[in-house]
Amino acid sequence: MEPQAQAQRVEVEVHLPPGGPLSGMAADVRAGLTRPFKELSPRYFYDERGAQLFEQITELAEYYPTRCEREILQRQAGAICDGANRPASLIELGSGSARKTRVLLDAMRDASCLQVYCPVDISEEITRDTAERIAAEYADLEVHGLVCDFELDLERIPVGGPRLIALLGGTIGNFEPQQRAGFLRRIAHLLGPEDRFLLGTDLVKDRATLEAAYNDSQGVTAEFNKNVLSVLNNELGADFDPDAFEHVARWDPENLWIDIRLRSLANQNVVVSALEMLVHFAAGEEMRTEISTKFARSGLEGIYAEAGLEMTHWFTDPEGRFALSLAKAV
Repeated sequence: MEPQAQAQRVEVEVHLPPGGPLSGMAADVRAGLTRPFKELSPRYFYDERGAQLFEQITELAEYYPTRCEREILQRQAGAICDGANRPASLIELGSGSARKTRVLLDAMRDASCLQVYCPVDISEEITRDTAERIAAEYADLEVHGLVCDFELDLERIPVGGPRLIALLGGTIGNFEPQQRAGFLRRIAHLLGPEDRFLLGTDLVKDRATLEAAYNDSQGVTAEFNKNVLSVLNNELGADFDPDAFEHVARWDPENLWIDIRLRSLANQNVVVSALEMLVHFAAGEEMRTEISTKFARSGLEGIYAEAGLEMTHWFTDPEGRFALSLAKAV
């Protein structure tokens, strides 16, 4: 296809604050480091190095979610698209490189209903690259990319349907319960009668399998977790020594999540120059960097109901480790 013709089918909107995707970082980090129990937002894992490390994680033997979700999509893409009333538009929140999404796009194309793909991601470079690649692969497909924080800018996604709005990869598990509830209520408000919401969720299972997925034998997850300290060093002039912290990831059966933290190996003080802060860490003190909630079908149905959604379909891999669910607004 001629480049000019392809370019006419691609539009990318950028809705980032003046300071870029990290504009709120200073306030977030200040708040997190001054709490009695320190926390950092997982959104700051993903600089270039962090993104590379996460891609490595998805290929690790212990990390099953990506493989399981891909398997479900390959088996059930046709049913997912049929269950979504033959969607004309696929809107993918946190699209990244859209590697798994092509299975859905293929199913929509085969059903002769594919018209629009909307990748939504915080990275302008990745979104533009994804939009151009998808447009090149799918003739006549309109690609409308959105560069934004999809949680903050959810209402910017295109209207007109029927639409399939997808949040894959178990990302919903990284939301705190109150944050998750608010997000799903907004999804419910956005859905028209013919629209559907496709959600990827990791499922509750034995402790050993869960903890192994976040404590891989090669130490890639540990490196990924500690990379957030390098991001703070680069962006806020901090002087964290990543080697002075160790990666901790353990199953919390009460909250049904993997609790991911960094543990200080010694008494130490960290300077965060941009915030004019001196932060003390006691030996053994832990700082949370992420949670990864796991779900059961009955629990997710209740969460949906509280948000004004109703589950219409439930798909799992043969071993029941991961699930994709379709929901509609009620």
